[in-house]
Amino acid sequence: MQEQGNIRENPLGLLPVRNLLMKFTVPSIVAMLTSALYNIVDQYFIGNSIGELGNAATNIAFPLTTCCIAIALLFGIGGAAAFNLAKGAGDDEKAVYYMGNAMTGMLVFGTFLFLATQVFLDPMLRFFGAPDSIMGYAHTYVSITSIGFPMLIFASGGGHLIRADGSPNFSMLCNIVGAVINTILDAIFVFGFDMGMAGAALATIIGQYISGFLAMYYLAHCKTVTVKARHLCPRAACMARVASLGAAPCSNQLAMMVVQLVMNKSLTYYGGQSSYGEEVPLACAGIISKVNQVYFSFIIGLSQGLQPIISFNYGAGKYRRTREAFLTSALAGFVISVVAFALFQLLPRPIIRIFGEGSEEYIAFSVSYFRIFLFFTFLNFLQPLTSNCFTAIGKPLVGMFLSLTRQIIFLLPLIVLLPMAVGIDGILYAGPVADGLAAAVSFVFIARELKGAKYGDNAGEEFAG
Repeated sequence: MQEQGNIRENPLGLLPVRNLLMKFTVPSIVAMLTSALYNIVDQYFIGNSIGELGNAATNIAFPLTTCCIAIALLFGIGGAAAFNLAKGAGDDEKAVYYMGNAMTGMLVFGTFLFLATQVFLDPMLRFFGAPDSIMGYAHTYVSITSIGFPMLIFASGGGHLIRADGSPNFSMLCNIVGAVINTILDAIFVFGFDMGMAGAALATIIGQYISGFLAMYYLAHCKTVTVKARHLCPRAACMARVASLGAAPCSNQLAMMVVQLVMNKSLTYYGGQSSYGEEVPLACAGIISKVNQVYFSFIIGLSQGLQPIISFNYGAGKYRRTREAFLTSALAGFVISVVAFALFQLLPRPIIRIFGEGSEEYIAFSVSYFRIFLFFTFLNFLQPLTSNCFTAIGKPLVGMFLSLTRQIIFLLPLIVLLPMAVGIDGILYAGPVADGLAAAVSFVFIARELKGAKYGDNAGEEFAG
């Protein structure tokens, strides 16, 4: 009876699905956009003050940012999914332990990554593919931004826990405040004080610390549970459950990092053999990956906002609501993806020039990168939504496999093999091939799942909303 009362009273199992999606996905999308704004703003100010070499340096540093997001997703989405599944099943005591352990994991891993980066900074940058002409810029930027890693992870991962607690607007606020402060300070430090890479990095970490402290404040005063000191002490079973549910999105980010490393080395190597040189492909790829991150902010935000709705309703046995939530979000993702595809195909030059002028080779490679590498953008909503859906319903192994399809299973081998045959153009054509294959695999898996008998109209489930 207690479980049934919990299900009836919780709005996740009661309100119309479309209303819930608006409530949870819009703040999540805004939060992701403001997170992407950190990189876009830095890229804008660096590109317009330092130029191509500065843009290339931020691309060299980008794998570390991706690693931070991977940790944030491991404990943030993993903790949120475990929390909502437990809440849906009526087990509040277990739910609060999942949240507390997730918070501890973010801070511990963030501090470790900061220390490792400070100790091994130069070897890391060389490993990431930094040529001599870029090394100084990259060193200055990363030596400062790494100080913000613990708070970047906590602000990003904590946002998922805040949404799981039913406060998506506060999660959005945390990100907006940090991003606005970063933008203002970028203008002051880079253009006003002429601090260059150091100014952009300093503005970034100040914004991250403010966002992180806001997330800490909320999680110390949650709406539905009370997190106490004992809940922060790591428990093996809780950590294992959180990590298993966060493994899929974390693996996807780690896969992106691996691909970025190989991509940077390939762009440097094959660029040096072409008319573009080493720096131009690195600078172009850095800008375009961050522009593409804006598009993915919509898709990832959509999938993250979907997570508590799917987790709760699946945990509560409301399978038709689970199906409705996924299909509605997939339709929204398709519309967003078509718009992004049109922009990338029709307006590549105006987009690239936002981040400063460059040589004709720089512009030409950027246009080709947009139009070829991102050709299947209109399909790229399917794989993130599907992998996160399987994680949210407690099937992390399937979610992890799907999260690895595009980056590791398809794209990584292609960016190694195709350039051997056709040079640097092979890197560009690897993108659409990997995107198409990943979308096809995701469609097969989600179609099979949603055709299951329990999702059917005659499943015997009470349908609310």
